Amino acid sequence: MTSFVPRSAEGWRDPFSMYADLRDTDPAHHVVDGNYWVLSRHADVIEAARDTETFSSAQGLTFTYDDLASVGLDEIAPMVFLDPPDHTEFRRLVARGFTPRQVTSIEPEVREFVISRIQALCASSGGGANGGGNGGGNRDIVAELLKPLPTMVVGHYLGVPVEDRSSFDGWVEQIVGASATGNIFDAMETVAQVIEYFTALVETRRVSPGEDVISELVQAGDGAAVDPMRILGFAFTMMTGGNDTSTGMLSVGLELLSQQRDQWRLLVDQPDLIPNAVTELLRLSSPVQGLARTTTRDVELHEKVIPAQTKVLLLYASANRDPRQFGPTAADLDVTRPAGPILTFGHGAHYCLGAAAARLMGRVVLEELTARCPDFTVDGNNGRFSAGHFVRWYESLPFDPHGYNLDSH
Repeated sequence: MTSFVPRSAEGWRDPFSMYADLRDTDPAHHVVDGNYWVLSRHADVIEAARDTETFSSAQGLTFTYDDLASVGLDEIAPMVFLDPPDHTEFRRLVARGFTPRQVTSIEPEVREFVISRIQALCASSGGGANGGGNGGGNRDIVAELLKPLPTMVVGHYLGVPVEDRSSFDGWVEQIVGASATGNIFDAMETVAQVIEYFTALVETRRVSPGEDVISELVQAGDGAAVDPMRILGFAFTMMTGGNDTSTGMLSVGLELLSQQRDQWRLLVDQPDLIPNAVTELLRLSSPVQGLARTTTRDVELHEKVIPAQTKVLLLYASANRDPRQFGPTAADLDVTRPAGPILTFGHGAHYCLGAAAARLMGRVVLEELTARCPDFTVDGNNGRFSAGHFVRWYESLPFDPHGYNLDSH
């Protein structure tokens, strides 16, 4: 019988055979070393995500006990660590900054950013413009596009002024890197700078509000839901949770399309398939491979009993490839697949507020690459996965345009 082993770095190349074995042979799996459980089937994961009374987020989202204190967040409670009703009220306020209008308004900035980065990648890669040349580039598309893009979007939502974006980018890189390895204390000086910065930004937004999430929270008035510490916790969560996850979807998604050329050609020839392809790539990439909850009571499942006050890892990436939900081709990339109940953004009360922004980034990147670099490849074999047990993403990924069209659109 397969045992669950946390993956990291090179271990992320193929965790999926382990997931399949768990689904088939031990869907409620007890990890003795660490005393936590793993749920791997779609039906079990979605039900646990839905049942916030039984599967609580209040004790943190990793399989490590006392993980809030271990990352210095025991006094700054991010929204993802709240249960209803506290979570419900704070989420309602935060959602004001994630309206369809907000997503629509940022698209021109996202597209301009993506185009400029693709042009820079292609122009410096050694290939010929407007379809000529054989490429020959080995630029890192993660460093030059897929990592800075989410950082720019997060900065926009948080209302970070353009003149502060350079400092913000540096903070994000240091904190995300430390969080990925579980060594957040390596970045405590940066964390202190971030807290100081956003404390000042909150005060600025009290007298000079903008069209951003922090302004919405500050202008909501007094009360526990808008306590300054919660606003700081939210900003910290956006910085850490909104970056490597989007980079994971984009980098792993492009590697899948680079390997499955028939699927990529469908998008080049039929760009109207791109929104559906984004959903399929979100399903298969599942950047957040899993997050934990803590049981509030004994839970009987698959003829086993999970005790109360026990960590349970909800394995989203396994659920998203479960043939019981997505059919016998669940492990295959199919950009024409009808959309199903994917768990990439979680489910229920903790469904990711940034889902629409992530979809926007995926759509724009695919639209511009199909138009400008229809013959691109990325080299996953020489790509490098990030360390960390929960988010699967390429930290670097060599890119070759194989010719490009700078004059598209």
